[in-house]
Amino acid sequence: MIRYLLLPILIIVLQFTSCKTYGPSSSYNPPEILEIDYSNLKHWAAHPDKRDNADKIPNSDRTASSNLKADVFFVHPTIYTSKGKDLPWNPSITDAELNDKVDKSTILFQASAFNEAGRVFAPRYRQAHLVSYSTDDKPSAKKAFELAYSDVKNAFEHYLKYYNNGRPVIIAGHSQGTTHAGPLIREFFDNTPLQQQLVAAYLIGLPVPKDYFKTIFPCESATELGCAISWRTFKNGFVPDDRPVDDSILVTNPLTWTTDTTYVPKTKNLGSVLRDFNKVLPQRVDAQIHKGILWATKPRFPWSFLFRRKNYHIADINFYYMNIRENAKQRVKTYLDAKN
Repeated sequence: MIRYLLLPILIIVLQFTSCKTYGPSSSYNPPEILEIDYSNLKHWAAHPDKRDNADKIPNSDRTASSNLKADVFFVHPTIYTSKGKDLPWNPSITDAELNDKVDKSTILFQASAFNEAGRVFAPRYRQAHLVSYSTDDKPSAKKAFELAYSDVKNAFEHYLKYYNNGRPVIIAGHSQGTTHAGPLIREFFDNTPLQQQLVAAYLIGLPVPKDYFKTIFPCESATELGCAISWRTFKNGFVPDDRPVDDSILVTNPLTWTTDTTYVPKTKNLGSVLRDFNKVLPQRVDAQIHKGILWATKPRFPWSFLFRRKNYHIADINFYYMNIRENAKQRVKTYLDAKN
């Protein structure tokens, strides 16, 4: 049975806002369409054969090159947070409004961080509604997550069959994306021949146990290959009491790419990308590992005084965007150099 990384999340939207979220109120009903056809480019939020927001580069007129020697398979977080009664546990794959939100938020602000490391593949999938993480209806939530994972797995199998061709690959996810990327790596990479093609796994936004994989270990340097990276960001000094916080959880410092607990100042931060995609903010956010979480001092940005939340989950990637960008590119270069 697949072991999911299912733990509570406050909210997963890429805006510095706060709102209550209401979701499905009735029991889970199976979808009419059991399997998504990933030969249809409409079912990909990002794909090298189409123009999409994952191709964009902050503060630049350039777009990502399609002539890259590695790939990135990115699984986006929960954007399905609709309010209302009798909502389905999983949305339709053709929900135009939701797909537009996905493209303008996570694909633009997160998936694009990897577009100099490899061709970005990001499937649309029938994500579980946000309340699936906190509902008392555990059976329905479990089925919602299983359907979402089946889409992600189906998309990855399509990618492997038609696009991989032995190329090195990064697996990346944030929040619900990590909920599915973790099991995907266990199923396809962990102690399998495909592990030799894994550049690194960026499993951001959820607590990942250090021993979650059998043969894939925590990254301990900026160039280590075939290893796992993870962190969850909170305000410096804050310790959440509603989720695992201990040394059994993998935490990578995105300013050093080690698991060292030494404080790293914001001068090491190459740039954050927050509300304005075309504005890179260098040296705004520091980082320090503390017992299963990553501490960061709240950065200053326009209207930052309104942002009083101590859980910085929404900015796990955005705070360290340029460091992620450089590191993913560096790991791919290390991989390719080692093969030559």
